[in-house]
Amino acid sequence: MTNFWSRILVAVVGLPLVLYVVWLGGGWLFMLAVIAAMLALHELFWIARPLRPLVLAGYTGASLALLGAWLGGPLWMTGGFLLTLPLAFVLKGISQTRQSLTVAVATTVLGAAWVGLGLAHVQLIRELEPAKDGRLAVFTVLLAVFASDAIAYFAGRLLGRHRMAPTISPGKTWEGLAAGTVVAVLVPFFALYHSDFMNVWQSLVLGAVIAVAAPLGDLFESAVKRDLNVKDSGRLLAGHGGMLDRLDSHLFAAVAAYYTILALH
Repeated sequence: MTNFWSRILVAVVGLPLVLYVVWLGGGWLFMLAVIAAMLALHELFWIARPLRPLVLAGYTGASLALLGAWLGGPLWMTGGFLLTLPLAFVLKGISQTRQSLTVAVATTVLGAAWVGLGLAHVQLIRELEPAKDGRLAVFTVLLAVFASDAIAYFAGRLLGRHRMAPTISPGKTWEGLAAGTVVAVLVPFFALYHSDFMNVWQSLVLGAVIAVAAPLGDLFESAVKRDLNVKDSGRLLAGHGGMLDRLDSHLFAAVAAYYTILALH
């Protein structure tokens, strides 16, 4: 099966399941987020193994950030994440690796922040009150990112002529970015058009923020993989690559969208 058709198959099977769990929210979403975070961190720490990350500290910090976001909101999320640093320091002290403490701890904290806080903000969006607004907001953000990413991919394959970041991600084009930007703006506009959650201009601002943040998340992961000399973070999701490859845009977009919603609403 080609990468093209495997991408289609994974999306058709996986997207409805993910959206159903997001709709349920609460503990169900927390469990899904923990599973996704553990898989993504495993991929990141595996490709970054020459840097000797303290994987137990990374898993713990990300899990506590997700738990805090579910049980107590942003303050608890931050407190849970901040435990990553002292735990990584302690584990480095008792480990046998000769890697620089700065490099090992920094890699660990990066993973917990990138993956753990990114997914925790998906939970924070879902927990916005009233519940119907939180559900609408998280669906809007997730679908905007997914649709813009998909359209950018297909537009780049069909129409792409001008490379956007050839040294970081040679496959990405300006044509694909333009198509993805349009979709990222339109999805919140139509999703929120008849709602009381946001008015027209607020939905357009949210879409513009997603249009900027999602590609940056994608490029950030591409830069990390390029730095570590790997093409994909894994093969778990066939044509989509690994879990981290699938989440990269969402990890930046969820954070940006959450604070944009707070500022506008």
